[in-house]
Amino acid sequence: MGVTIKAIEYVYPENKVTNEDLGKIFPDYDFAQFESKVGIFSRYWVGENETAFDLAKKACEKLLQNHDKDTVDYLIYCTQSPEYFLPTTACMLQNELGLPKTAGAFDYNLGCSGYTYGLSLAKGLINSGQAKNILLVTAETYSKYMHPGDRSNRAIFGDAATASLVSFSEEEHFGDFLFGTDGAGYDKLIVKNGASRFPFDPKAEEITYGTNNTYTDNNLYMNGPDVFNFTNTVIPAFTRELLVKNGIANEDVQQFIFHQANAFMLNFMRKSLKIAPENFYIDLKEGGNTVSCTIPIALKDYSQNINEAQKIMLVGFGVGLSWSGGLITIKNKL
Repeated sequence: MGVTIKAIEYVYPENKVTNEDLGKIFPDYDFAQFESKVGIFSRYWVGENETAFDLAKKACEKLLQNHDKDTVDYLIYCTQSPEYFLPTTACMLQNELGLPKTAGAFDYNLGCSGYTYGLSLAKGLINSGQAKNILLVTAETYSKYMHPGDRSNRAIFGDAATASLVSFSEEEHFGDFLFGTDGAGYDKLIVKNGASRFPFDPKAEEITYGTNNTYTDNNLYMNGPDVFNFTNTVIPAFTRELLVKNGIANEDVQQFIFHQANAFMLNFMRKSLKIAPENFYIDLKEGGNTVSCTIPIALKDYSQNINEAQKIMLVGFGVGLSWSGGLITIKNKL
């Protein structure tokens, strides 16, 4: 039994926020330098009454326009922006899409490593004969967690949703996957308040960090320097392990697609790994860092120019701290 990605679709919210828009809010910040270094020119944020679930539904409906929903026998939904603490958002999505009631459905809470984790889960379900057509969904709305005065995070993060159809194939298109976890760094990227340990605090005090960034414990906090150091310490070595695991040399991979965190970080790792720029895809300009959605968006965009089989190394890393990756082969547009 083999596994292949048949199709990917993605959606952004309608509300596009450019660097010029942010420059009006943060006039003392040099967004021209930000564009040059980080590579983000715009991002999209949901409206007040719009959720990750709304985006997920749109992405799935877009994909299912060309694929029979009655053949979907499993739904895997990756989000850190659930509709409710319970029930499982995947169950709601199954109903909204009209998928068969015989289909399995579950959520999992992962961030930037979420898509590669999902592909590995799909591979396991298909290779073990438990499913044949899996709808793998990622959806994230970090904009709802960001403090209005947090210029750094507002410049980096955008909202999006993706839907991938991962299916049984007579030929195997998936290689081996590897994983990593360092929970000691759980507080490097965190929304502290609002769940079981610390309830939402309407009187939470404002905290200043970095260069005049403001947040409260009700909001998203990212320790940028520590996340950068983690990434550049762990991910290049991890990528080399992936190459060894899959018995392939660096130069035999046609494209490396990493989580699209920021261009400076990505190029730092690319140089460390001695990968040529043309074999290392960067796709940040339009939508920014969309967390678990960045890899499927980049993979979809890259595939539009494919007309022959290519080996693609996918690597996700971030909140948790968590990382994962694997080798896949694609032969045409997704």
